[in-house]
Amino acid sequence: MRWLAAIGRELLGMFVDDGRDSVAILGWLAAMWLLSRQNLPSPLVPALLFAGLACILVESAARRARKGRAR
Repeated sequence: MRWLAAIGRELLGMFVDDGRDSVAILGWLAAMWLLSRQNLPSPLVPALLFAGLACILVESAARRARKGRAR
């Protein structure tokens, strides 16, 4: 049964590697959902969604690079 728990931890780790990233993504999605309820031009919300998620990804990669360099 230990191998099953190890597989479960690995699978979970693939999707939820860093809690900070998960919270940032969920927060950004919630903000974009609220923004989409306003009367904004149609292409604006998807563009903001993409830009925000890209910024979160870049920040996460930079943080991991700094963390790896410090070791």
